[in-house]
Amino acid sequence: MGLRFSVLGPLALTVDGRPRPLGPLKQRLVLAVLLCHANQPVTVDRLTDAVWEDEPPRTARKNLQVYVSALRKLLDGPAAGRLVCQDSGYTLRVEPGELDSLRFAALARQGRAAGLRGEQALCAGLLGRALGLWRGDPLAELRCSPQVQEAVRRLDADRAGVFEDWAEAELASGHAEAVADGLRAAAERHPLRERLQAARMSALHLSGRRTEALAVYDEVRQQLARELGLPPGARLAALHRTVLGDGDGGGRGAPAASAVPGPGPGCLLPPGLADFTGREDPLRELEGALRRGRDALVTGAAGAGKTVLAVHAARRLAGRFPDGLLLVGLRTAAGHPRPPASVVGEVARLAGLDRAAADPGRTAALCRGWLSRRRVLLVLDDAADEATARMLLPGEGHGRVLVTARAQLAGLAGVTRVGLPAYTEAEALELLARIAGAERLARDPAAARRIVAAGGMLPLAVRVSGNRLAVLRHLPLAEYAARLADPAAALGELAAGDVAVRPRLEASWRDLSEEGRGALLRIARLPVGVPFTLGESAEALGCGTDEALRRLERLIEAGAVGCPGEEVSAHSARYTVPRLLQSYVREHTGTDGVGGTGG
Repeated sequence: MGLRFSVLGPLALTVDGRPRPLGPLKQRLVLAVLLCHANQPVTVDRLTDAVWEDEPPRTARKNLQVYVSALRKLLDGPAAGRLVCQDSGYTLRVEPGELDSLRFAALARQGRAAGLRGEQALCAGLLGRALGLWRGDPLAELRCSPQVQEAVRRLDADRAGVFEDWAEAELASGHAEAVADGLRAAAERHPLRERLQAARMSALHLSGRRTEALAVYDEVRQQLARELGLPPGARLAALHRTVLGDGDGGGRGAPAASAVPGPGPGCLLPPGLADFTGREDPLRELEGALRRGRDALVTGAAGAGKTVLAVHAARRLAGRFPDGLLLVGLRTAAGHPRPPASVVGEVARLAGLDRAAADPGRTAALCRGWLSRRRVLLVLDDAADEATARMLLPGEGHGRVLVTARAQLAGLAGVTRVGLPAYTEAEALELLARIAGAERLARDPAAARRIVAAGGMLPLAVRVSGNRLAVLRHLPLAEYAARLADPAAALGELAAGDVAVRPRLEASWRDLSEEGRGALLRIARLPVGVPFTLGESAEALGCGTDEALRRLERLIEAGAVGCPGEEVSAHSARYTVPRLLQSYVREHTGTDGVGGTGG
């Protein structure tokens, strides 16, 4: 009987190649804990803690018996008798070839033994096979259990150790480029493992990517100082000196020269956020585009976190852009668009272009040439229109440009577009818990959900709410949720120190054309936060559906109205106005009349 269990990814069981359904969550937790301690007795108390943590029901023991009975049925036939009761607990008997974590451990032992014998190629091959057994994050769907979390931490540490051994064996076999590419994700996952970072530095250096190797060292140095208050260890420091001196880094001869001549401006980005939350899909899409040599455009409503995402992605890509990470704001402190000459002049100064011309077009051409020759990532933040961004897109070469904007900038060609929607409720609650405290939210989860909903799930609104609650420790969540539910008070409540939502909404309003403001004034009279149809918008606008569609599409392009992400006919689509923007417009004009269109 071909029985296969898997924990190095989602929990899975196959019999003769066919997947078996594993049942409800608590039953899967029982199986996961038994597999993480395969061939060892697991006490009933440990299983109870894994499934119910601190609040087991009175029927917990009986429930466990039900789950075990169901698991035994999954293992019927020749596999029967594997799940046995002994020593006040249960043991799941598994052969080494039947559980991927046991196969991983066996291959790791064999590979390390080969390394000790000096057989580096065999060592690398066996360790590579061990790493190939992983199918993603282990047991990600079951990490609600602290015991599963602890087991996953052990598995992750084992995997990191195998990565280190594999990298050193591959380097000894002359495969530096494979290590440089293969270690990136592991090094990012374990930024404080100096042996892993040293292997990555050596691989980059030996592949002729000296600048990237130095960038890795600088990032590790900063992180060690920030998180542990320690300098890099002797081994990493010695390797750094070797790379600085263009030594061989490992006895294989000097690497090729850097592809980009001369020093760049370094990292000139705002600080990243330690509590950056969610955004896995947009981040993956954005990083993928920049790694493929594409310029990118991130769009989203005011307060959606476009700048935060751009800075976070840029910092993660420091190794890809070792000659500089730059951010240039495209607006003044008051939120007005900067003249193109001012923007391209600032980029020229950052680039050290002493030959910058008086003509902005000529200066922009010099900047594009500089970007094409350097591995630099330039973030152009908060673009009001296409013109200034278009002047600085390099098109070809090493450097890339990342633009953020509220409007869709439909005329900007040759960029990968990444839309940034509001948070999901889970993401919003996670960020609120990080700032205001998870225990506090746990005492009144319903109020916490009302708080994030009142802010339209916008990251900025969630952050401001969390900051206020962190300062006003005496304020019950339910009371703050009630304040936010009051349309007349909500925007006033969404301010913490010098961080507030209202100025962002004012800028969004000001960016609209006179026609756009007039249309939004009327659409904002529809119920707040409720999607609406083309027919409802036509009624609100007092015009036919063809004219209403034209006005809606202008508002979509301006970033003031949201539309479905998939193809659907205009008459079937459900449109939305960001909740806080709609509240701002209603507050700004009053809901009993449309008022003027000034702004």
